[in-house]
Amino acid sequence: MPHSPADPPHAVPQAVQGVPTTLHVNGRRHALILDPRATLLDTLRETLHLTGTKKGCDHGQCGACTVHIDGRRANACLVLAVAARGCAVTTIEGLGSARGMHPLQAAFVAHDGYQCGYCTAGQIMSAAALLHEPCGDSDDEVRELMSGNICRCGAYANIVDAIQDVRGKR
Repeated sequence: MPHSPADPPHAVPQAVQGVPTTLHVNGRRHALILDPRATLLDTLRETLHLTGTKKGCDHGQCGACTVHIDGRRANACLVLAVAARGCAVTTIEGLGSARGMHPLQAAFVAHDGYQCGYCTAGQIMSAAALLHEPCGDSDDEVRELMSGNICRCGAYANIVDAIQDVRGKR
C-alpha cells in the first residue's frame, strides 16, 4: 500500500486491535488488553508499573531485563507479552522485599555486588535461576552461566562472590 507524503513509511495504516490477555506476575493475576506487538518488558514497566526490570539494550544482549518465566530465566525484551499468558512470571519485585530479602539480594548487598545498580535486578534474577540449574563449583562455571548479563561498572568479581556465597561455595 503506497504511503502519502504526509505519512511516514513506518506508519501503521490501521489501529491495532488489542488482545485480551491474562498475565500471572509475582503471584498476582492481571487481566489486560494488550497490543499484540508489546514486549513483556514494556508491559511490566509501562502497564503494570513494575520498574525493577530494566530496559538496557532492548535487543536481548545485556540481561538487564531478566525475569523468570515458569522458573526459567528469560530476557523480557525478547518475549511478546501475549506469549507469557498462562505462565508464571517473576520479576525482581516478586523475588524478595525490603523486609524479607531473597538470599541473593542480601548477598549482593554484603559483597557490594553492584555499583550503579542498573544491572543488579537482571543479575540477581539470572543468579536466582542459576541456583536451580546444573552448575559446577568453580567461579569460572558461574561466570559462564552469568555471561548473558553485562555490568558496565565491572562489578563481576563481587557478583560472583555473592553468588558463590549463597551457593555455599565460599
